[in-house]
Amino acid sequence: EHIRGQAIHCIMAKKYRVGVIGSTGRGNYGHGLDTVWREFPNTEVVAVADDNAGGLAKAVKRLGNPRGYADYRTMLEKETFDFVSICPRWLDQHRDMLVAAAESGVRGIYEEKPLCRTLREADEMIAACERNNVKCAVSHQTRYSPILDQVEQLIADGRIGRLLEFQLHGKEDNRGGGEDLWVLGTHVFDLTHHLAGYPLWCQGYARQGGESVTARHVKPGNEGIGPLAGDNVGATYALPSEVSAHFRSVRRTAGNPNRFGLSIFGSEGVIKMTTGYLPSASFLPDGSWTPARTGKKWIPISSNG
Repeated sequence: EHIRGQAIHCIMAKKYRVGVIGSTGRGNYGHGLDTVWREFPNTEVVAVADDNAGGLAKAVKRLGNPRGYADYRTMLEKETFDFVSICPRWLDQHRDMLVAAAESGVRGIYEEKPLCRTLREADEMIAACERNNVKCAVSHQTRYSPILDQVEQLIADGRIGRLLEFQLHGKEDNRGGGEDLWVLGTHVFDLTHHLAGYPLWCQGYARQGGESVTARHVKPGNEGIGPLAGDNVGATYALPSEVSAHFRSVRRTAGNPNRFGLSIFGSEGVIKMTTGYLPSASFLPDGSWTPARTGKKWIPISSNG
């Protein structure tokens, strides 16, 4: 027991070295992927790279005066890290940054979503991590939420009966359509996959200006997304155990508050949840899904159940 206690103490006492990669003006530092490490007493940001001199100076000050580099490749060559945080929201540098980090000897990578621009880039990034025995986590923060734990428990306990379908929406603001699917859909797709498994097949559509999308509609997307089209997109997915999922995003149709999130329908009830570390979530114990008829009430879901 004494040896076990000493081992735990050594693990807790170890400081894990973190490198931060940002790109001011091209996605910056994402949604706090640089500063989040301050929340962990056993991690220390020892270096930061930013190809914008002004942004680098601010990051060095913000992160407690770590060493600063103008090029992330130079930083990865000169420093030794346990973890690297790939922070920019823009996608166009993600592939190169991740492959370089994976090949530098790190143990883990934390990357801003969306992962990358193409299936080829995704394959190359996964291969680099597998080749170098590196774990990569994408910043779908709802995955770490205690509220998601409660949602999973409600499903596992049969509180909504047999799982039947998911309805998924992005924010449907000015980005509605293809960009919404790419930038925000990634959150609800990740949650659906987590709760219901990998899709077996998919069918979808993309429309723009009342027409089916063709090559003439395709333009470079914002924030380094790559080729993009569609102001009205939708898809249906077949999931294991006869479960289905439906995503739709239509530009400039957002509610107030918006519909961003997912609805989970079962034979005996419904769960609705948004995204984030502490998302809004509620449970309707109503197999008709129509509380106006049954008088059933939505029950808030907290981190305690």
